[in-house]
Amino acid sequence: MSPSYLPATTESIALALEAKDPSEAISILYRVLDDPSSSPEALRMKEQAITNLSDLLRQESRGEDLRSLLTQLRPFFSLIPKAKTAKIVRVIIDSVAKIPGTSDLQIVLCKEMVQWTRAEKRTFLRQRVEARLAALLMESKEYSEALSLLSGLVKEVRRLDDKLLLVDIDLLESKLHFSLRNLPKAKAALTAARTAANAIYVPPAQQGAIDLQSGILHAEEKDYKTAYSYFFEAFESFNALEDPKAVFSLKYMLLCKIMVNQADDVGGIISSKAGLQYLGSDLDAMKAVADAHSKRSLKLFEVALRDYKAQLEDDPIVHRHLSSLYDTLMEQNLCKLIEPFSRVEIAHIAELIELPIDHVERKLSQMILDKKFAGTLDQGAGCLVIFDDPKTDAIYPATLETISNVGKVVDSLYARSAKIMA
Repeated sequence: MSPSYLPATTESIALALEAKDPSEAISILYRVLDDPSSSPEALRMKEQAITNLSDLLRQESRGEDLRSLLTQLRPFFSLIPKAKTAKIVRVIIDSVAKIPGTSDLQIVLCKEMVQWTRAEKRTFLRQRVEARLAALLMESKEYSEALSLLSGLVKEVRRLDDKLLLVDIDLLESKLHFSLRNLPKAKAALTAARTAANAIYVPPAQQGAIDLQSGILHAEEKDYKTAYSYFFEAFESFNALEDPKAVFSLKYMLLCKIMVNQADDVGGIISSKAGLQYLGSDLDAMKAVADAHSKRSLKLFEVALRDYKAQLEDDPIVHRHLSSLYDTLMEQNLCKLIEPFSRVEIAHIAELIELPIDHVERKLSQMILDKKFAGTLDQGAGCLVIFDDPKTDAIYPATLETISNVGKVVDSLYARSAKIMA
């Protein structure tokens, strides 16, 4: 009777590569892993088999099989160095991450690996898996769980002074606080990440991620010029690596140009050598918004938001800034339209601005409350009544200033007389 396993040799690996279909190759590689031999050559061949098997299972979208493979390999991990174990675990988790719709599976997989690493006392690997788990929890909007996991991990890693991992964790903490709308803590965590990064060599991808987060935080504070420079740095890093994040950096660069009323520059950036590489729906969306902004057209703005919903409204960073831009644009257009009138029908304004009446009425009432102009809504007649701006009388501030100055003179005289009497 022939053994159920295949010897862990180059011939067996070649046999899997020559297989007619993926399922046959997967079967051969599983049999190679069953080889009981633990010689250095056999271990090396098994490592190669694991890498090939991970790729095939990913291509076949067999996430659960990758999870069971990681459990099956635990005895094998005791035979190889810890650094190689960490590499294999990372390769398998990355393979699962590349399969669409496996967020929950990745979380379960990371939690299982954290339990195993605790039992085996593999601190180095556990910290990295926990950092990955925190990132997955943040993506799944499990913010409280991610934050509690990170707070313990940061203290532990700082004590060990693992700078490279510390940069990752601080950056992740900054993103997490930003998602929770806690800007002071987000900035503090980013500063900590930059401080740790300055002490070591940081890979370009990680430096790009730091610059991208810096740009996002500056944009949140309405400092769009500084944000643009950070997004540009991030774009250059990601572009050199051909990383998909480059298109997001470019998109946020265009957003900054629009927000500082330089929408005319958007077309030039898109048609540049770097921009032409990333032509697609993301850049088309920003071009549509820039055109609407240049023409001061709310209708075109709404068309862009509707046609490019995934690229604009579903991106929380772009959506937040465009909401503010839309409000500003609408206020400017309404102020321009109502300027010639002292009394005007709301329906007429809605017709001129090409927006629904209830939408216009709601915005006008908000502008009156914010004191953008003096007026009132006559809802019975469906009209807007605009008042003349009350002219402030200059005599009152001047009188108050005179009284204040006289008070200072009296105080000064009192102080001098007190010295003379003494």
